[in-house]
Amino acid sequence: MPPRLEIDLEPCEHITADAIGSPGQRVFYIQGWEKGGPPITVLIEKIQLQFLAIGIERFLADIARQHPDLPEASPAYEDEKMHIHPPVDPLFRAGEIGLGYDPLRDLAVIIVRELLPDSEDPESAAVVRFWCTRTQLRALAHWGAKVVSRGRPICPQCGQPIDPEGHFCPKKNGHKR
Repeated sequence: MPPRLEIDLEPCEHITADAIGSPGQRVFYIQGWEKGGPPITVLIEKIQLQFLAIGIERFLADIARQHPDLPEASPAYEDEKMHIHPPVDPLFRAGEIGLGYDPLRDLAVIIVRELLPDSEDPESAAVVRFWCTRTQLRALAHWGAKVVSRGRPICPQCGQPIDPEGHFCPKKNGHKR
């Protein structure tokens, strides 16, 4: 069964990820658009953005090792341009996020596949491919890491996020679990 929706932004004029809401209540998105086109937005989880940022850096390091003649991708970006742009109307919630590279065009791709209920055929999941430059990808990784770090502070004793209303710390309570 073919995907119910398949979108290729090729190439992205801009790609970003961001969160809307206050720490502890934030909703995360990845968004891109082609020149003159509307923004394409997908709902993601904080952990997906965190792992995507880490994965992009490793991915770009692999590309640099395989293609040492390529110029290094710059991590530079402007904060105000990296925020999510309206309309923020996500097409779907991401289940899987992958990376790919086309060396002939020197373009990377972020492949986002829809999260489906277990009862549905995974091959029918919607797919968005964000084709972008290595520099856009590195900027996304650096910005994404910054977005993730703007969340709730982490308790130094238990490693869990501290809620603004207070924090129940298992280590202070004497319980290990």
